[in-house]
This record gives sequence, structure tokens and C-alpha cells, in this order.
Amino acid sequence: MDLTAILNGITDDMAARPDRGAVARYIPQLANVDPDQFAMSICLADGTQLSAGDAQVPFSIQSVSKVFSLALALGRVGDNLWTRVGREPSGQAFDSILLLEQEKGRPRNPFINAGAIVTTDTYLEGHSPAEALGGLMRFIREAADDDSIHIDEDVARSEIATGHRNFALAHYMQSHGNLRHAPELTLGTYFHQCAVAMNTDQLARAGRFLMNAPDMPRMVSDGRVRRINALMLTCGQYDGSGDFAYRVGLPGKSGVGGGILVIAPGKASIAVWSPGLNDYGNSHLGTIAVEVLARKTGWSIFG
Repeated sequence: MDLTAILNGITDDMAARPDRGAVARYIPQLANVDPDQFAMSICLADGTQLSAGDAQVPFSIQSVSKVFSLALALGRVGDNLWTRVGREPSGQAFDSILLLEQEKGRPRNPFINAGAIVTTDTYLEGHSPAEALGGLMRFIREAADDDSIHIDEDVARSEIATGHRNFALAHYMQSHGNLRHAPELTLGTYFHQCAVAMNTDQLARAGRFLMNAPDMPRMVSDGRVRRINALMLTCGQYDGSGDFAYRVGLPGKSGVGGGILVIAPGKASIAVWSPGLNDYGNSHLGTIAVEVLARKTGWSIFG
């Protein structure tokens, strides 16, 4: 199997497609991103890394960061996290308050915004926001083996200025006793977490700990790797998770910055980026690209 040829073919195909989705406009810094960019990177279990397109261009990973914050929170409190956050698909938009009202302030899963805010609130426990973010960045940098990864302060400020729905979610959860810190502290940490900037080469490397393959970084236990991957499969693409599982057959986590981290267990960590989003809020071309990759490589958890 010639992965380089497959990767280059996918990149050429994506460049030729006229429908590129629409960039996220509710965060001003994301609204200015060039929608014509596309990148894809693959880290294999043997350590080989392949990339194509704009693989050196940094982008805001946004909700892809929730994978790393979940790993950090589970490392801090273990399965006690699940008393505050569920593990079920939401069937609703990522920033919906509907189920939060019905379920008395306990979010459905850690990958919708409300659940991720609780996850951030968990790893913030006992630390200042700066200390908590420092711990998260050390985790991501160690996973990627790259100390240059940083937080884009302009994106963070943009999110703080426009994050009204997230503030509403946080205040609603606080009213039910499911937020341990003042909303501005938890959300300040959360917005900076979402503003981590990475390119696809870095993101693919950072995802290697979820491959559960020999010689890959061991950041969490094997059992937690399996559970994080399970949640990525069932909840990682918001209310498009079922469609993604059907089309791709691999665990993945998307972000409104246009990035998707996809794991082929035991085989590869894959990062794709294209800023234009589909109706679910996931990268339009990125979703197509990983579907094509899975079909051409035969990578699927379903055999």
C-alpha cells in the first residue's frame, strides 16, 4: 500500500472540490481564516510520519482539545468524573442547552461544550487557571514531542468576548451545583484550552498516545485509551457522530477550527484540517478526506 500516493491523491481531490463548507463566523478570529487551505498528516505505528497540503500551517484546534482535557481530567479524578458528566451521544448541537435543562445540569458527554466545561472545571480543581493550562500544555507538548505548541491569545480573547452561550451553559450548571469554580475562572481556562494552535503534523503526533501501539507515547492507561476512543466514536462529531462512524468507521474528534483528529487503533494517528464546516459544525472536506482514506487503506474498527 502506497500511503504517500493515497495521501497526495486525496489532497489533489480536495483541492478540486468547489464545495468547501463555511468557516465558523461566531468566533471573529476564525471567520478570517482562508477556506481554501487543506492539510492531512498521518503518524504510523512504526514511527513514520507522512503529510500533504498545508501541513505546517497552524490552526486553532478548538474542540479537538477536549480529547486532551478529558485524558487529563480522568488522570486527576478517574471514574468519579462520570458522576458529573454522562457518556451518551447528545443528538443535539454542541452548544445546546436543551438536554442540560432536562437532565438537571449534568451534560450528556464530555465532548459537547457543557460537558467539556465540566471537564475543564475538574482539572482546574486545586490550581489557578495559569497552573491548570500549564499542565494541559505540558501534556499536549509531551504527547506531540514538541515544545513549540502554544495558545493563540488572539483567538482566546475573541472567544471570551463572544462566548455568551458558553457562559449561559456554565451558569446553568452552577445553578445545579455542577460547577466548582466561578464561571469566569472555568471558562477563561476553557477558552484558552480551545485556542491551542497546532498544525496537522503536530496534531497527528499528539494523537499517538491513543493508538495503543508499541513504542508510542504512554500518557494514560490502556483502559482509558479504549474508553476515550469509544467516546470519540460515539460522541466526537457532535450530532454528526453516527454519520461519521457509518462513513469512516474510526474514532475521531472534530473542532470548529476545521481540524479532526482520527485514530486507527494499533495503526495510525491521523490529523486533517480544512476550515470550512458542514451543517454539523465539522470540517466538510476533512470528513470526506478521512472517509476516502479509510476506504483506500481498509482501516476500520469494524474489520
